[in-house]
Amino acid sequence: MARRPVVNRLLAVLPPAGRRRMLENCQQVDLTFADVLWEPGERIRHVYFPLDSIISLLIPVDGHENLEVRLIGNEGMLGVSPMLGIDVSPLPAVVQGSGAALRMTAASLRREQESNPALQRVLNRYTYVLLEQLAQATACISFHVLEARLARWLLMTHDRAHSNEFHLTHELLAQMLGVRRVGVTNAAGSLQKRKLVSYTRGEVTILDRVGLEAVSCKCYGATNDTYERVFG
Repeated sequence: MARRPVVNRLLAVLPPAGRRRMLENCQQVDLTFADVLWEPGERIRHVYFPLDSIISLLIPVDGHENLEVRLIGNEGMLGVSPMLGIDVSPLPAVVQGSGAALRMTAASLRREQESNPALQRVLNRYTYVLLEQLAQATACISFHVLEARLARWLLMTHDRAHSNEFHLTHELLAQMLGVRRVGVTNAAGSLQKRKLVSYTRGEVTILDRVGLEAVSCKCYGATNDTYERVFG
């Protein structure tokens, strides 16, 4: 899967006139790996619609560790809080994959919500999808083995990276899965032995997408089905 130009799927489902208005309020920016877009407790000034970048939303655990609770690519947006009228960030948001995004001020988003019913409907549906996916992720963490969960997160990252190769350290994988790095090392080693992925110094290459899907738990397909059912 070679890298190719992509669009933000949320904006793409808007009617043409509403989409043009949104794009007029957006500025395309380049996001760099490890950039912090939101800090907890700080005022939210911008929302982001990724194109080929990836954003992680994290939650602190025990005051020092972070667990990834959302992975955002061109299927969605970083901006649910201001969309719901909350102008202070509850969680940190960090760039996990470098690339382009459309940036919009939070104030502009709220104005568009008030004047664009089609946009509000899309955002309401996106919120519903997130709630469904959060419930699925909770079940996944509770009941599925680490190797299957790792395969699922690699597939999710693959979808959003729009490339067979992407940067993903063991530390980030541990944050995704809420486990120690040694667990990630063992699970990743198992996937490499099966020749499903190649992993060298934080650089992941997907070698066998079909095989990886077979190893993954069913949560991967279920979350995708939810999105497709709502947005088509």
